Amino acid sequence: MHAGPKARYRREMNAAEAQVFLPATTQFLDSILRLEARVAAFDCDGTLWSGDVGERFFDWELREGNVVSTALDLPMRERYAAYKRGEVDETTMCGEMVTMHQGISEQNLMEAAARFFEKFFLTQIFSEMRELVRRLQENGCEVWAVSSSNEWVIRAGMKYFGIPESRILAAKVEYDEGRASDRLIRVPSGAGKPEALREVVKKEIDVAFGNARWDTEMLAMAKHAVAVNPNPDLEATAKERGWHIYFPEGTRPRG
Repeated sequence: MHAGPKARYRREMNAAEAQVFLPATTQFLDSILRLEARVAAFDCDGTLWSGDVGERFFDWELREGNVVSTALDLPMRERYAAYKRGEVDETTMCGEMVTMHQGISEQNLMEAAARFFEKFFLTQIFSEMRELVRRLQENGCEVWAVSSSNEWVIRAGMKYFGIPESRILAAKVEYDEGRASDRLIRVPSGAGKPEALREVVKKEIDVAFGNARWDTEMLAMAKHAVAVNPNPDLEATAKERGWHIYFPEGTRPRG
């Protein structure tokens, strides 16, 4: 056989092995718990809940005008529009959405993030994913939350999952006497996700969960990869590589 047919055969076999879970919570939970994972890594936006909490928080705080200076509204929105046009890369934009808080106290940022998450995202949580996190931790698994969204809103969300702040790897800045600086510590997006895990966790990742192409590298580093409510591009990658695919209750497979 020539290389072309061999490659097609491998893709077909991988696609056939990719196990797609529609809303069948018990089957999905059991399949993950049987792995007896010791370390698990979860993307947050689109994986633990529906929607992009970082993007929504960014829009909300600029619109509400009670978190960051109103003077940032136009320049940051123009910057975000440039990002959407592909003129600013993902990591840079996510970083700027954090460093724009320079000078604001951590306490004020956490209070705003908590109000925001409770109002807009508490009902967006995928209940079966929260149950999975609970049961994994109950079984002694070390669970990490990895996100390119700002750490304040991810910390607010993780309180509903029981994931401690010490196991959150999100977009983060250094502090000056309790106030956010413009010095980034990390922005875990794309290749930055496995990089952060290797740097901080320093253990083999048994199972990883993600929903978008920015999670591909993190999923690839794990012994077992699960695409949760995946975007079309990640769904195609998951089928090609034989990764598990799960669609939480209330979501629909994309054709």
